[in-house]
Amino acid sequence: MKRERFSVVAGIVCAIVASSAAAQSFPTRPIRLIVPFAPGGNVDITGRIIAAPLSTELGQQVVVENRTGAGGTIGADFVAKAPPDGHTLLMASSSVMVNGPALYPKLPYDMVRDFAPIGRVAVVPLVIVVHPSVPAKTTRELVAVAKAQGGNMLMANAGVGTTNHLVAELFMISTGARMNLVPYKGSGPALVNLIAGHVFAHVDQVSSALPYIRANRIRAIAVTTAKRTAMLPDTPTLAESGVGGFDESTVTGVLAPAATPRDVVQRLNAALVKILGAPAIKERFASLGAEAQPSASEELGAWIRQDLAKWVKVVKQAGIKLEL
Repeated sequence: MKRERFSVVAGIVCAIVASSAAAQSFPTRPIRLIVPFAPGGNVDITGRIIAAPLSTELGQQVVVENRTGAGGTIGADFVAKAPPDGHTLLMASSSVMVNGPALYPKLPYDMVRDFAPIGRVAVVPLVIVVHPSVPAKTTRELVAVAKAQGGNMLMANAGVGTTNHLVAELFMISTGARMNLVPYKGSGPALVNLIAGHVFAHVDQVSSALPYIRANRIRAIAVTTAKRTAMLPDTPTLAESGVGGFDESTVTGVLAPAATPRDVVQRLNAALVKILGAPAIKERFASLGAEAQPSASEELGAWIRQDLAKWVKVVKQAGIKLEL
């Protein structure tokens, strides 16, 4: 009996020592930061902002790798099935963490079970934008134009199941203004086609749309948050425009495969929190319309569970049914 107890205790001690040793030696090679969307969008921009300072803090290069498709599912699935050693991470957004899973109950992974949250990165407001040729400067005018076109007005979709898509669906349901959603592999390609006039409306993150709004290449109609954003002080909220019930932002965070050792998760979280506290990084995010908001890994995990439950209810109430 004593021998068995000794074996159990010895096993636990060995596991603790091994975990501690792994954290002390981590990382042992370059880290792949998987962005599940195309270059140029909010998630890609966020990943590239944090990659260089993380490389310096961790002592190994953090390489951004774009693995696009299926509204972020391909990249997320790749990380979920990667070796759980902290060397393959996911640069995730709300669309990957909560919106997609709410829309698609049969994903090849479980967002809560198959990932270890590292920490939140930033929060970005969403904005409804249109091509300058659209004769609408307010939400009410946009709704009128869309209704007049009988659902044929082309609206860019940054990816099926993304935050952009789900908020666009809710906007159309709330206003009764149906538009023809055209899917793209990320916000970058969607913006390019909006600017070119191939589509005429889009719901996008302020961080990626802001430069084109300021250059008058697209027009901001309304933001989807409860309060106006400092980056677009003259753009009203949807609530101010007569469409209530909206307070939506894109949250970005870093995740690892579920079985990643706890000490490695803590090492990554500490590095992430440190770089996001640097004034230069805060200013970089602020210039893009985002707010750096680092968190503990547990806080991001709790947010994923709570927001996922909320969006499941919203999808059901809205009657949105999609197949991956």
